[in-house]
Amino acid sequence: MINRLTLMALGGAFFLGGCAHEAEVAPATIVEAEAPEAPEPVTEAYTVRLFGADIGEMTAVTTGPGIKVDYEYRNNGRGPTMAETILLGEDGLPVSWTVDGNTTFGNKVTETFALDDGTARWVDTTGPGMADADEATIYIAQNASPYALAVYAHALLADDDQTLAAYPAGALHLEALEDVTVEGGPEPIGTTAYALTGESLDPTYFLMDADDAFFAVISPRFLVIRKGYEGAEAQLTNLATRLASERYETIQTRTAHNYGTPVRIADVRIFDPVKKALTGPVSVLVEGTTIKAIEAANVSHPDETVIDGNGGTLIPGLTDMHGHVGQDDALLNIAAGVTLIRDMGNDNAKLAELIGKIDDGTLAGPRIVKNGFIEGKSPFNSNNGMLVSSKEEAVAAVDWYADQGDYFQIKIYNSINPDWVPAMVAEARKRGLGVTGHVPAFTNANTMIEAGYDEMTHINQVMLGWVLEPTEDTRTLLRLTALQRLPKVNLDSPQVQHTLDLMVENNVAIDPTYEIHEALLLSRNGELQAGVVDYIDHMPVGEQRDARAAWSNIETPEDDAAYAGAFDQITGTLKRMKDRGIFILMGTDMGGAFTLHRELELYQNVGFTPAEILARATQEAADYVKLGDEVGSITPGKKADFFLVPGNPVEDLKAIKTIKLVSKDGTIYFPTEIYPYFGIEPFTEIPDVMAPASAN
Repeated sequence: MINRLTLMALGGAFFLGGCAHEAEVAPATIVEAEAPEAPEPVTEAYTVRLFGADIGEMTAVTTGPGIKVDYEYRNNGRGPTMAETILLGEDGLPVSWTVDGNTTFGNKVTETFALDDGTARWVDTTGPGMADADEATIYIAQNASPYALAVYAHALLADDDQTLAAYPAGALHLEALEDVTVEGGPEPIGTTAYALTGESLDPTYFLMDADDAFFAVISPRFLVIRKGYEGAEAQLTNLATRLASERYETIQTRTAHNYGTPVRIADVRIFDPVKKALTGPVSVLVEGTTIKAIEAANVSHPDETVIDGNGGTLIPGLTDMHGHVGQDDALLNIAAGVTLIRDMGNDNAKLAELIGKIDDGTLAGPRIVKNGFIEGKSPFNSNNGMLVSSKEEAVAAVDWYADQGDYFQIKIYNSINPDWVPAMVAEARKRGLGVTGHVPAFTNANTMIEAGYDEMTHINQVMLGWVLEPTEDTRTLLRLTALQRLPKVNLDSPQVQHTLDLMVENNVAIDPTYEIHEALLLSRNGELQAGVVDYIDHMPVGEQRDARAAWSNIETPEDDAAYAGAFDQITGTLKRMKDRGIFILMGTDMGGAFTLHRELELYQNVGFTPAEILARATQEAADYVKLGDEVGSITPGKKADFFLVPGNPVEDLKAIKTIKLVSKDGTIYFPTEIYPYFGIEPFTEIPDVMAPASAN
């Protein structure tokens, strides 16, 4: 079938030829018609920025109905590279779309979409799909560049209610939010801010100019903006923060329940993280932000709001020991029973602002323990926290974090010169800060343990020392792809045992981020990831597609076996660490919430019982970050941070995935009320709530 681009390019010649033949005009009188001029290409160029740094570019070249896009960025030694070709029909909807390249972690992308004889067909990383073509349906590209927003916007703006059904499922909706005059470029430019919803958990915020040309995609951290307007970064990231804040403040207003009376959670069993067991049936009384009493299951008083626990289990709030918190995952963590997060590196000012809004009740979110991120400047550096160029600057960064008075540890990152680490550790010790982090490039875990780390971050950072040559550079994706070498390691060898001995002798903990390694090493294109099977059917279409996509570039059976074998080696190493008494912290580096549930579940593979896992994720985690006197157990006098599930998580840890109620500081949330704002189908009914007798 000839596509529409070909037809439009050749159509004039076809029709002119036909008319001349039918009229049988004599050769002498034929006047040869000129071919229509091809439209001039229009080129649009954009800069990709993160935390004030240029990290990549996007270029879109439009020629008539055809668009070619090149998109690439690099942060922290990795990022996507995509080349797109899009053809629009006369109605502005894509009739073909191809995307080629690789994702952030290296998975190769060859995505296609085409309308063909009344059928829409596509192939993405989940496999092939097809549907009857509908002129009012738009394709959502799984691995599109941000320029896809221009395609979606033009189609949706032409629709009466700015809503279109979508392939492969769902619908897209566009909402105009406000007019914005953008400064920071050659001249002020008028734009309109839009929110696109329907594909993912959160709206995508972006700007179109007065001519409906794509101008920028904005977020609190990440920005893709028309070249020449990079100076508007602060204006637009602040705009994105405000727009998101307003959305989450609205959700907070509608879903946070402060009853103005004592609240009793009746007829529950409590998980006790010290005894690692459930109590008998009781009721828990909350006054204000605090647990007031634990009493008999059937006790109540006329002035109380009573919530029926219906024989379920009340569990202390969970802790994600490896987060990078934003407004979006703050709320979703609350809905998942995660009431404490250790933030391992962030935009320091934005994190402080978020914590302030959580503390004053403007936004829902966990308690946040802050780590101070310190990274060396290099072509591969991350852009969180503080970037330094010398040992003196690195030590000064330690002092800056100590001076703030509310940081728990420093976190050392990939591009730090290993020679600076002893001085950084010494200053952290003097200033009362702990030390954790990655293993900087061109050294190994043993050296960092000997330099004074209290904790190692990510299990791969420890294990790479067993397979890398001293000159290999882990500031790149090598720190992930080299895991293919792990199956060749004898985990009982003197080399491995020496590292474990050092960890034991120096009382060094490990933050393995087990689940992210499962996703990295075991996800395969077209196969549903094991970590999402219990909830993915409740999620928006974009989340469902991503759950069937590989992270790594796995092209051969040998690759498949090597990556799968690497995960087995990680499990084997964690078993040995547990057996040696090395303290294992449970965190995700994936936003927490649903992924923390999977993180916890995985530790059953290394010998933890469900009760031991819950104890580690509650009281023991709180003790580690020095908050154990305030939170971590359901005890009178402690903060009212807990969640309610219908089942028994000591018998089956999966019970933590079905949550009916969450209390954070005595504010009550029902996840069933929260999830629809994210396009998530709820999992439970809301428990019965009985107002005080005096109010009846």
